[in-house]
Amino acid sequence: MARPHVMVVPYPAQGHVIPLMELSLLLVKQGIKITFVNTKENHDRIMSASPCGDGLQSQICLVWISDGLESSEERKRPGKSSGTVLKVMPEKVEELIECINGSESEKITCVLADQSIGWALDIAEKKGIRRAAFCPASAAQLVLGLSIPHLIDNGIIDKDGNPINKKVIQLSPTMPSVSTEKLVWVCVGNKTTQKHIFQLMVKNINSMKKTEWLLCNSTNELEPAAFSMAPEILPIGPLLSCNQFGHSLGNFWPQDLTCLKWLDQQLPCSVIYVAFGSFTTFSTAQFQELCLALELSNRPFLWVVQPEGSKIAYPEGFVERVADRGRMVGWSPQQKILRHPSVACFISHCGWNSILESVSNGIPVLCWPYFADQFLNRSYVCDVWKVGLRLEPNGSGMITEGEIKIKIQQILNDEQLKARAGDFKEKVQIGTGQGGLSNKNLDSFISWIKT
Repeated sequence: MARPHVMVVPYPAQGHVIPLMELSLLLVKQGIKITFVNTKENHDRIMSASPCGDGLQSQICLVWISDGLESSEERKRPGKSSGTVLKVMPEKVEELIECINGSESEKITCVLADQSIGWALDIAEKKGIRRAAFCPASAAQLVLGLSIPHLIDNGIIDKDGNPINKKVIQLSPTMPSVSTEKLVWVCVGNKTTQKHIFQLMVKNINSMKKTEWLLCNSTNELEPAAFSMAPEILPIGPLLSCNQFGHSLGNFWPQDLTCLKWLDQQLPCSVIYVAFGSFTTFSTAQFQELCLALELSNRPFLWVVQPEGSKIAYPEGFVERVADRGRMVGWSPQQKILRHPSVACFISHCGWNSILESVSNGIPVLCWPYFADQFLNRSYVCDVWKVGLRLEPNGSGMITEGEIKIKIQQILNDEQLKARAGDFKEKVQIGTGQGGLSNKNLDSFISWIKT
């Protein structure tokens, strides 16, 4: 009997690829064949970020499809890159399925697709292949997306997703709130990008009805209200590194592992960790405000400054003045850093992966969201779980050196907040431990794949 063969299709972004790669490796360990589909650019990034694919290709079949864009410059244009997800990728994925299933190799028996690209589920249905969807974001964000028809009917947004009036949405008293101006499809790039994202989300509502499993990288202990509102969403997370490589898989940039030795030399609970994911960009003025705040904090700090970001000028003499207690790296082994005993707090863009990693390790968060679901995630951290603080912009939209410095002092001196962060660390472990709901759901999913 042929072993089950799952095709995994992520949305082509770093924060979507990593958790699906983690899930894929868990499936491989259960004797399931995985074909993991990336765009050509992302495939090349993953392969170059880790020598020989970090051994991945011996575990997972990594393949690529064209994204239909002709240059790296086009890929930097949000309208172009989001449009390709709708217009180019579906055809390429369908061709790939036909190629594999028309060959002598093991046939694809299941398509596991990122929930945000429901067209992959439509293709699987058309081909008579079993299907499952995976949400790399919070259950609350997924519930909000599924509520789009309700938001339109109630006059909160128009049929194109534009807010009719500024309003704060809270689907239940114990769920996070979000302003209509910060809805995931409203605060991503330009109008073209917003239109593409909203179109994807509307299409996904119907596609979700065709899936046999709707999995979420979360846990009931973190989001009980969201899972109660939509019991079809099944928690299987947090999916954190538990692999033989000891670090996250699917990174687009090489990780600077030397910073771990630097952390070893720091005092316990002393280091400010600063990282803003793969999309956040700063103006020169904002970048320099952050530099000054870290300098004036008089604390050791580890700051992930991507190559593009480092082209912005540091304040004159900054690098020399902080050389004895500051470390800037291009990309980091974040899960290992947040597990390190020297880390005291995390200044974060509030991407869902980062939030799961911080909460799972009991690390308080200073929240600095940039776009998409990050504002909703901030509400979880600051308003619902109360394990972090907001960094508030001034009237000009600037988060000043003074604001950052004050909030660093507050979060490091708030013993109750730190105690709550420790409590949530224990809560998360319940779901993923033996007998926990996330653990049970994952086992059930694996059994279904094998039948």
